[in-house]
Amino acid sequence: MAPDPPVTGDARHAASSVTLGLRANLAQFSLLVLVNAFVGGMVGLERAVLPLIAEHDFGLASKSVILSFLVSFGIVKALTNLVAGRYAEVVGRKRLLVAGWLFGLPVPFMIMWAPSWGWVTAANVLLGVNQGLCWSMTVIMKIDLVGPNRRGLAMGLNESAGYGAVALAALASGYLASAYGLRPVPFFLGVAFAALGLGLSAVFARDTTAHARHEARVRYGGSAAAPLPFRDVFVRTSWGDPNLFACSQAGLVNNLNDGMAWGLLPLFFAASGLGVARIGMLAAIYPAVWGIGQLVTGALSDRWGRKWMIACGMWTQALGIWLIAAASRLVPQGERFGLWIVGAVLLGAGTALVYPTLLAAIGDIAHPGWRAPAVGVYRLWRDLGYAVGALLSGIVADLFGVAWAIVSVGGLTLASGIVVAVRMGHAPLPRPAGQEVGHGPL
Repeated sequence: MAPDPPVTGDARHAASSVTLGLRANLAQFSLLVLVNAFVGGMVGLERAVLPLIAEHDFGLASKSVILSFLVSFGIVKALTNLVAGRYAEVVGRKRLLVAGWLFGLPVPFMIMWAPSWGWVTAANVLLGVNQGLCWSMTVIMKIDLVGPNRRGLAMGLNESAGYGAVALAALASGYLASAYGLRPVPFFLGVAFAALGLGLSAVFARDTTAHARHEARVRYGGSAAAPLPFRDVFVRTSWGDPNLFACSQAGLVNNLNDGMAWGLLPLFFAASGLGVARIGMLAAIYPAVWGIGQLVTGALSDRWGRKWMIACGMWTQALGIWLIAAASRLVPQGERFGLWIVGAVLLGAGTALVYPTLLAAIGDIAHPGWRAPAVGVYRLWRDLGYAVGALLSGIVADLFGVAWAIVSVGGLTLASGIVVAVRMGHAPLPRPAGQEVGHGPL
């Protein structure tokens, strides 16, 4: 295992008064929920307007070129997740959280004043680092704080805050773009998000490494850490353990279809005659349902188990994606908007079933001593989905049209749910020693 992180004042305080549980850590947990809302807001600003900026401001026609910003974002975020998980035990959670916000500060300014599309792509490299560090740390820190009993609820609250903010920021940016133009006004919000996120993280957040070590001692009979090399964690999380493999591939495909929704759907709707305000509405509905739904689905996965919520969520996403594509072919133009809303709701509901449940499942399986790097490896594969989705859907859209790109992504999503159904096993949900053990399936 990696050496212990430096002992800071926060760490000394935590070591002397560590208590696991949501209620016991409510103030710090709530702070991290708010911080993650600002993390999500940074991404939400782009979802309605950035593909439109590519066409309108820079005259880009190739869908593959337009989606280049997602390729850079996805690869950088995925690799940053891996680094964040690997070094959370060495550097400390809080320091990585603050570092993530420092990378995020220049992003809105670079997009507002970008003289070429290359500047936008570079801004999304920094945004990938920001998201990889900040979102990973808020996830790991919340898992540390609550312990195993309410992990699904904790991840539901975390992801609900993040993607609820994505929805609100997408809706706000679409409205501001329709009223004031695509740049620079919509990105003023990003300046506020980054400044507030940095200030709260630097001043009020506390490191939670001691909570993870305390859980390890409680759950594993005095073993504070499992001596598992990082290479073994990578292999186990990626393909060696069938449950972790099922989670990793589902996470990749989930973000593959999210990348398609982010990069192609605004162009698809614009080509059908929708204005920026209505595109912003559709871009907001999907993450809004996703965000709100996780308030319920995360907690339900603690009671019902993880496996079938993940599989059914992937299949629901596929249905929503196909409905969006089919509406443009099967119904008159004036009737499509209602079906697109239904498709966006289904896509959001399916993602709500999947997203917090996957994170909770990783937390169930991984020993606290190597949980942070396992989360990092899972998030590596999950966020590589943005790059894979951008490349795949961009190439298919250029060759066969945007509708076929959407349909193909729906097919991959259906197949991923089948993989979960076949490969993910049934096992008791872990509980600390001395407490009743749940018997729901993974």
